[in-house]
Amino acid sequence: MSFDPRQALLSIFQSALAAVDGCERVHSYLQQHPIPAPVFLISIGKAACAMAQGAHAALGARVVDALVVTKRGHAGALPWPVLVAGHPLPDEQSLVAGQRLIDFVAVIPPDATVLVLLSGGASALVEALPEGMDLAQLRALNDWLLASGLDIAAMNRLRKRLSCIKGGRLARLLAPRPVLCLAISDVPGDDPRAIGSGPLTADSSLQMEFDITGIPPAVAEVLRKSPPAPGADDVSFQNVRFEIIARLDDAKQAAAAAARQLGYRVTLHPEFIEGDALVAGARLAQALLAAPTGEVQVWGGETTIKLPPHPGQGGRNQSLALAAALALHGQANAWFLSVGTDGTDGPTADAGALVDGGTIARGEAEGMSARQALATADAGTFLAASGDLIQTGATGTNVMDLMLGLHA
Repeated sequence: MSFDPRQALLSIFQSALAAVDGCERVHSYLQQHPIPAPVFLISIGKAACAMAQGAHAALGARVVDALVVTKRGHAGALPWPVLVAGHPLPDEQSLVAGQRLIDFVAVIPPDATVLVLLSGGASALVEALPEGMDLAQLRALNDWLLASGLDIAAMNRLRKRLSCIKGGRLARLLAPRPVLCLAISDVPGDDPRAIGSGPLTADSSLQMEFDITGIPPAVAEVLRKSPPAPGADDVSFQNVRFEIIARLDDAKQAAAAAARQLGYRVTLHPEFIEGDALVAGARLAQALLAAPTGEVQVWGGETTIKLPPHPGQGGRNQSLALAAALALHGQANAWFLSVGTDGTDGPTADAGALVDGGTIARGEAEGMSARQALATADAGTFLAASGDLIQTGATGTNVMDLMLGLHA
């Protein structure tokens, strides 16, 4: 095959993104499943603008009004104002957005259709706190969560306990209006209770006493302020319909199809890649080297990093890719990509990295140490020196992380 391996993997990745594009997926669904007017639109998450654009294209003037909240740097052109707020840490604007959401819901007519578009990032972007809790306490909780090594589902189980809109509480505010929620899944197993911390979905765990063993005292004190959440049999959920319109498996399948179109054989790995990013990176690189040549490997998932007290630059995909690069060191015909499908990786503007057998040598030639970079959560600095970072900008979707490998 005459394709440049790096360009081939990037092309395959772009095909995967196109398959889960928020605008296209929402537009397609609403074209196939019309909803009655008048429509009030609520779109929250990293893909909020793209999804709202799809709704506008499909519904036009049937949308009477809309509330759109997204991450800074992810805003797009819409006929309605777009609020931006903090992510991954909520900020003052997250609380402003939460109050705007409550006020928006309060004036929706009881016979109107409510279209909720939900994507990853919603947990931090919009928040309404119980009485007696402030932003400083919320930040302390999120600081601890992000450094804890917990996966996104575990983080959201804690977040939703301290919210007036998560854990099914938004459904209570919207009842009895008919609600259609279209969601892009950014959680393992596509569990509606975990996407955006489940604002429209009952969660029986919220009815149980929470075990605070091992949780820092300040965080435990905050958790004791948890407001009540509706149970699974609450009438609030009777008029809520929840549909997942894009998921990680869709992106993986599209990546595999794109690779085959380029003439490659493909192994589509069904496993969900999770756990420590450094361990996963080394393991996937070894699997890549053991695979037949001329074959593209497709994985997906979401790993974690336990951050040191003063982390450097980078995110889980950059750490995973650099760990893989160590295992690929000196291999002339191996390439590995790990990228966040939302276009960001940790608190950086980079989406991830595409490494090869020469990555370590290129970084070391610039005076960097890969092992030191991994130990200090500074993979991004090393990968900038080696020239292997990937920037996509906002992608209009968020289905966790995609990993691709090619042993030519």
